[in-house]
Amino acid sequence: MTIKALLFDKDGTLFQFKATWEAWAHAVLLRLTNGDHSRAAEVGRDIGFDMETQTFARDSVVIAGTPAEIVSALQKHFDLSAGALETILNDEAETAPQVEAVALVPLLENLRARGLALGVATNDAERPARQHLEGAGVSDLFDFISGYDSGNGVKPDAAPCLAFARQVDIEAGQVAMVGDSLHDLKAGRAAGMQTIGVLTGLATQGELSSFADVVLDDIGQIPDWLDQQA
Repeated sequence: MTIKALLFDKDGTLFQFKATWEAWAHAVLLRLTNGDHSRAAEVGRDIGFDMETQTFARDSVVIAGTPAEIVSALQKHFDLSAGALETILNDEAETAPQVEAVALVPLLENLRARGLALGVATNDAERPARQHLEGAGVSDLFDFISGYDSGNGVKPDAAPCLAFARQVDIEAGQVAMVGDSLHDLKAGRAAGMQTIGVLTGLATQGELSSFADVVLDDIGQIPDWLDQQA
């Protein structure tokens, strides 16, 4: 079926996951522990982050979880309300370094020139997501930007994917969900969309392939892949 729209995950798809979120986790843990590296390391282990190597465990809640889920994992360590913790997470997310997976402006302009509708569905909060996209100069190229707190549900549920299809008035089967994690691809499959996996996150080709129609090195390969489908 002809693809008329693309719905992108953000972290690990539009932006490299490791460059952004390893720096974020390090900054958050030091802020929450007032610079106590020993305590930060202890808390980090509980959320699947190694402070010494600044790397995530593959099952870390940070990889595909929402800020609310990360807050839940952190709350037992700190005498702070869920709201206060979430504010800290989102504040640090807004200023986390963003490294584009590929040059986004020319890629997204190419895709829009093909007549494709474009969207972003992230399990990050909407406010920092918009900040990241604006910082890259691409927010205006998207028809839809949804975070976990936008009222459209969260991946791996199909709801945010279906919300995009409704917004752009395109049948779900003519949309491709593009992501670096099983959460992304399972959401796309549940919505009846085509699915494109990319290897700019932490998942391997083998992990993604069973839920993806195709696995690409990065989103920069999408135009050539679309040409092959024509």
